[in-house]
Amino acid sequence: MELNTLKPAPGSKRARKRVCRGIGSGTGKTGGRGHKGQRARSGGFHKVGFEGGQMPLQRRLPKRGFNSPTREDTAEVRLSDLERLKAEKIDLAALKEAGVVPAFSNAAKVIVSGKLARKVALAGIAVSKGARAAIEAAGGSTDAPIPQPKPKPEPKWVAAPQPEAQAKPGKDEAKAKADKSEARAKGEAKKAEARPHAKPEGKKGKKGE
Repeated sequence: MELNTLKPAPGSKRARKRVCRGIGSGTGKTGGRGHKGQRARSGGFHKVGFEGGQMPLQRRLPKRGFNSPTREDTAEVRLSDLERLKAEKIDLAALKEAGVVPAFSNAAKVIVSGKLARKVALAGIAVSKGARAAIEAAGGSTDAPIPQPKPKPEPKWVAAPQPEAQAKPGKDEAKAKADKSEARAKGEAKKAEARPHAKPEGKKGKKGE
């Protein structure tokens, strides 16, 4: 044993570092923060990953793929797993008890993997299209609803306004003008009859009359 090889006993606790407790502690004066600058000030903390305003590393790197936060909620069950189970009526609780799916799973779905030769009845378990065909071919059944195709949305369009065709002057328009002028002449004749002593319009008397 030598002085330069001495180490604390395994499991022993070391005293907590107390900064700014004199130069003898090794962290006196600046307390391990260095000389001035943003990190030396109180309240000069920035969020983790902040790089002084430039684009941080986590935003400079390319992003690929997508990890769903609920990817582990639904567990996959193979046809071969159903073949190994002894129970004929299988639900989520039976799958958890047999250890086929994790205990924290909220749902399960049967996929086409392996072979199924015995009759099983699934309750509350989703199935894929191929798995449904394999289960029914073996004489089994499932209460999972058959997915229906979604109706195609009707296109939303508005008919463009068409320019109105300009009506060409024809016989009807000419007739309307003639009727209008005739009605005006009749109105002037009635006014003249009501005023027999009035001078006719358009004629002026001589000066002094």
